[in-house]
Amino acid sequence: LKRLRAELAVAEKANAGQGTEHNIDRKLFDETVLRRMFVVPAFEIHGGVAGLFDYGPPGCALKQNIVDQWRRHFVLEEKMLEMECTCLTPEPVLKTSGHVDRFTDLMVKDVVTGDCYRADKLLEDHIDDLLEKGNFSSSEADEHRKVQRQADAYSPDELGAILEKYGIKATTTGNDLTKPFAFNLMFGTKIGPSGALTGFLRPETAQGLFVNFKRLLDYNNGRVPFAAAQIGLGFRNEIAPKNGLLRVREFTMAEIEHFVKPDEKKHPKFSNVANVTMKLFDRDAQLGTGIVSSMTCGDAVAKGTIANETLAYFMARTQLFMLRIGMNSEKLRFRQHLSTEMAHYAADCWDLEILTAYGWVECVGHADRACYDLTVHAKATNTSVEAQKMLDKAVEVLQLTVKPDRKTIGMTFKKDQKAVCSALEALDSDKAAEIEKAHSNGQPYELDGFSIAPGMVLFTRKKKMVQVVKFTPSVIEPSFGVGRILHALLEHSFSVRKEDAQRVVFQFAPVVAPIKCGVYNLQSGTKFPPIVTRVVDLLTQAGISTKADTSGQSVGRRYARADELGVPFGVTVDFDTVEDDTVTLRERDSMTQRRVPIAALPGLLRELCGLDGDVVAWKDALAAYPEVGASEASGPITLETTSRGVFSRPAALVKK
Repeated sequence: LKRLRAELAVAEKANAGQGTEHNIDRKLFDETVLRRMFVVPAFEIHGGVAGLFDYGPPGCALKQNIVDQWRRHFVLEEKMLEMECTCLTPEPVLKTSGHVDRFTDLMVKDVVTGDCYRADKLLEDHIDDLLEKGNFSSSEADEHRKVQRQADAYSPDELGAILEKYGIKATTTGNDLTKPFAFNLMFGTKIGPSGALTGFLRPETAQGLFVNFKRLLDYNNGRVPFAAAQIGLGFRNEIAPKNGLLRVREFTMAEIEHFVKPDEKKHPKFSNVANVTMKLFDRDAQLGTGIVSSMTCGDAVAKGTIANETLAYFMARTQLFMLRIGMNSEKLRFRQHLSTEMAHYAADCWDLEILTAYGWVECVGHADRACYDLTVHAKATNTSVEAQKMLDKAVEVLQLTVKPDRKTIGMTFKKDQKAVCSALEALDSDKAAEIEKAHSNGQPYELDGFSIAPGMVLFTRKKKMVQVVKFTPSVIEPSFGVGRILHALLEHSFSVRKEDAQRVVFQFAPVVAPIKCGVYNLQSGTKFPPIVTRVVDLLTQAGISTKADTSGQSVGRRYARADELGVPFGVTVDFDTVEDDTVTLRERDSMTQRRVPIAALPGLLRELCGLDGDVVAWKDALAAYPEVGASEASGPITLETTSRGVFSRPAALVKK
């Protein structure tokens, strides 16, 4: 008993404040999202295609509002240079970036049916089921979770051995599986009618920004640091698409490439976010205690948990963006990549993960990619991507230079000797150091297609005064999966009324709500429609998305329909409106109502929706206006029975 209590204490400590559960009525959620046409299967009447979805009217508006807020939060506030690059990408570009050879997931197949599975996800799902159904001690469960957290970091041989150890079979048939093997996720195509040029649908938007770096640098008057941004489609031929928008084959990305001098990764606005507290799941904790730590941005950099200020700055800004659009702060965390997950050139990587009904889902990646991307494109195309910085005063540096041995080079390269010598003499100190390192290891160095062997050059060092420093910039990259963010926001906003578990309410933050305001007539009659039209026109002209519902159904039922779409505010035109030009303004979450002049609606709603700055709270914005009747949750109530359940509304609107 003592041992069990001790293990329980350890488990409770590990889980304290970690937000490990997110429970919703999945069936009701999925049914509402589909019925109200937020997201629907693509080509549904033809049977649909796994991993392809269409956004309906409210989903399209919600997505666009998220993107608009992203552009405002990042592109405008950080003075980023936004581009829109083509989705079709020639093979040489993606060969250079490494995608042709390494953009893969590990796949296994059912040996009988040939059904395909993503190997790491099979392992993760199996361990979830194992922990849910099994009876393990705390230490045993931690060991299983540790394996689970490393699922996408194993080599093919390692993952194959673990699948065998756990006895994992094909989920639908129970048949044996093949050994894991790499599957490239890019969609290939041919560009042009001849079919001679191979291309791909881009798997990310970043490469378009990298290959345009030189023009972007010129546009920015040669100044570094600066950031470029792009919002657009990416395409990945997912092995086993599932979980709605969380694993799809076509998706919208919003990516930032922040170019910075490699040895100067401080950020001028870091003090603005230094006190922002973030939940950090570092690599040591993932392989050890499993405990997520809360730490300010400033402390995380000071302690070396996050590699540098610029990376930490964008992580904090990402968290602030998520809170602005309405995410639950308790269900956000940053997970650091394990060393086996990161590319060899990366300095540090953190994923913003959001807790959903499917568990923790990676929604935003933050990576310090060093100089890799610009360097490989420069080398492949013989294009300079160097930036330069003017120093305040000249400094003395030790410069390494290369002197060609013209006799040896002439004998080796003959008619090409002039081109080789010119290329060697044009090298800067950094490139000279690369050749010296290769030669010290007895290796030749490839330069513009020529192999420079040891003994072909001499190296000299001399002191030189310089006032301009040249460098290839490093890249800090935040990459946002818009579809995943939208799905998480739908889940975090999903709720039901306490008095009726079937009455769904999407509690979207007003700033991203697809429809900001509904307009209703209390009863049918000739007096009300012209006023409803006038209110709708007035709000539309003020840039407030509005939907009128003048059907013959009761106001309570129309409120319920609006709640399912997440409409935060509702205007009701009634008999008093005809007399004094005032209307009832309803707030979705509290269901309280205020009496407001029609002329005041545009200004009030823009404040309430944060369209001109920060969102103004309902109680503050409406403090000067009289409350009407009682809330829908208390006071005189009338019940209406529909095919979806029992709905409640005030029996009457009574002025207080």
